[in-house]
Formats: sequence, structure tokens, C-alpha cells
Amino acid sequence: MQILIVYPYVPYPLNRGTYHRVFNLARELARYNEIDLFCLDDAGSGAHETVFREFARRVEFCPFQNNPWPPFFPDRLLDMEPTTIGHWKSGAGVQALQQFAAGRHYDLVHFCDLVMWQYVQALPPGPLRVMDRSRVDLLFQSEELANLRLGWKERLMRRENLWKLRRYENRVAGDLFSTVVCGPEDEIFLRREVPAAGRIKVLANGVDETFFSRDRFPPQPDAEPTVLFCGAMDYSPNVNGLAWYFEHCDEALRRAVPRRKILIVGKNPAPSVRALAGMEGVEVTGEVPDVRPYYQRAWLQMVPLLIGGGTRLKIVESLSLGTPVVSTRIGAQGLKLETGRHLLLGDKPADFVKALAAMLEDRELRLRLAEQGRSQVLELYTWRQLGSELNHYYGELYEQSRRDSR
Repeated sequence: MQILIVYPYVPYPLNRGTYHRVFNLARELARYNEIDLFCLDDAGSGAHETVFREFARRVEFCPFQNNPWPPFFPDRLLDMEPTTIGHWKSGAGVQALQQFAAGRHYDLVHFCDLVMWQYVQALPPGPLRVMDRSRVDLLFQSEELANLRLGWKERLMRRENLWKLRRYENRVAGDLFSTVVCGPEDEIFLRREVPAAGRIKVLANGVDETFFSRDRFPPQPDAEPTVLFCGAMDYSPNVNGLAWYFEHCDEALRRAVPRRKILIVGKNPAPSVRALAGMEGVEVTGEVPDVRPYYQRAWLQMVPLLIGGGTRLKIVESLSLGTPVVSTRIGAQGLKLETGRHLLLGDKPADFVKALAAMLEDRELRLRLAEQGRSQVLELYTWRQLGSELNHYYGELYEQSRRDSR
């Protein structure tokens, strides 16, 4: 098939979880199809074009800058478009995409996330339009509202945006041929909250097992019991999850495992995350050139997430390297991993601490869960397998559309 891929950013270098998904799915689709790639570019990423030209027939990075957030009154309140959609609006970007696609035949347009619909809908009709959702914005923003500590004005503005976003979701859903989501919980949410949703494909996130390779980076655990948390540290679910852990869990873990160390690795630490470095036994690294040596050092990785609707890459990457995992259920959503067999799960603070302490105190438990978790990940969640599954699904969609047209 001839596929046009449209992204709201240049997914490289691979220093965010979402970038891993969109980059690897594009590369895997190119194994079976001819693809053209169009990305909005707010970072002057032209030096990375060669990475994409290795698998894409044509590549364009369109210079882009997000619009400023408008004042609540009158601009935002009187505009029926969700502010989080308007933040990504660009007439020049739409025109650039139209010119990039002009005169080309495409069987399918694969685009990432709801914010890019305003670009894709401006293309001539014909190709199937499929949205790959690295997260479901309506779910994500609802869970942020439920979990973040916000003032009354911020809560009011978020509720206003959610009301508009629900209407927008339903309008867009009626024009899509299909939607791809990261987990079954995302599908359940869309079926309930977006009645217009049609075909939905669940495609989990995966891992590049040749990069996150235990053979190349075998475990070399620190002498002290070391717990890793790895992820973008300016991403609200990560910041919120760390706040929950340190407020409700860390003191109890220190009583159970007095020598415990917490290793926080990820780019752009928020001020609240940087402040954690002042605590005994806590290290905040900021961005690092390679996360794999930190996985090697860790006795386990914790995933104390309370906000879902997004990627679960830190778990599959950790297990691929042989580093066992303790997570909340939300943190492990969308992955066929069983507690006690592939990882340990705990939602209440006491249960989360119990799981951490059990793992840190029992080397045999760590080794068993790491091995069984790794086997499950390599069986189900490599990008090569997931890309083949997505390509097969797109082939089915294409045949279905041909039957429908006849």
C-alpha cells in the first residue's frame, strides 16, 4: 500500500515514550509498504532527516510553533473548539501538508493523535483515515482533573475544555475509518464516552529488543537496594506518580529497607522532582545520554502511576533488559502481564510498599519475575511483531473498503 504518515512532532531522538511508539510503527510499516512522512517540527530537527530517509520514500519536516494559550474570556470561552486542539492549529502547516500530498495517490493516511485531525481533514477525500492514539486525550485529561492538585480556576478551565473535547471527539470519530489505541481500557473508554466511535484496534506498545538487550547490558545491580523510576520528568503522570510515592510510600519503605536508594532518571525534571534530590538516598539525574546503564544498576523499576491513557514503554523496556517491575494497575494497563508471575502490582500505598519490599528483600523473587516477565515481553511486545500485526490490520481495512465501494 501507499501510506501517508502525519505526526505532530519529529519523533527523534527517542527520548520520550511516545516517540518510541510513533517512530517504530512508522519504521515497521515501511517494511511492508511505501510510506511518505510529514512531521510538524518545533525544534529545528532537520539534522535527523537522514534517520527517516532510511525507510521513508519522502520526508518533510514542517517548521511549526504552538499557538499561545488564549485568555479564558472572551477568546477561549466564546470559541467552541477545544483549546488543546487550537494550540496545534497552523494554516501554514495545513497548506504545507496539502502541498506535500498533492498529486500523490495514497491508500491510507496514518496520523498520530487527535490534534492532527485538523490537518488530515484538509486533504482530498479518498484514502482511509486512521488515527493512532498514543493516548486518548479525553481520558488523559479526565484523569488529570481527578488526580492533580489544581486551583479552582484551573479546574474550571479544564472542565470547559473537556466539555468541548467530548463534542469534538464525536465529530471526528464519524469521519475516521478506524482508530488504533494502546490498550483495552482505552477502547472501553471510547466505546462508553464517544458513541460515534467505529472500528477500534488495540495495539500495545512494544520494545526494540535489540537496543534494550539483556545480552548487551546485563544486570549489574548496585551494592545498595536501588529502585529506578525512568521517564520524562516534565510529564504530569510521572510527576504525579512520584509525588504519590514520596507522600504515601517512601517512609514505610525506608523502615522496611533502611538502605534503599531511589534513582530518578529522565529529561526536564519539574521543580518538585528536582527538590527530591535533597532527600537521603535519592538521586535525580535529569536527561542522560543512555538509560540502559541505569537499568543495569537497578534492583527493580517502580511504576507508581495514577493517570492512564498513554504509553507503558518503561515496563516493557525494563523487562526486556531483565530488570523486574513493581507497578500500579494503571501503570501496567494494556499489557498481558500477571502479578506474581511477570511483575508485582499494588494500588494502595501499603500494597505498593509491600511489593517493593518483597522484591528488594528476595533475590530469587527478583530473578524469577525478571525472567518470566522478559519471556512474556519478547513473545508479545517486540516492535517487529506489533508492526506486522498493524500492517495485517491495515491490509484488512483496505480490502474491506474495496468491498464496501463495490
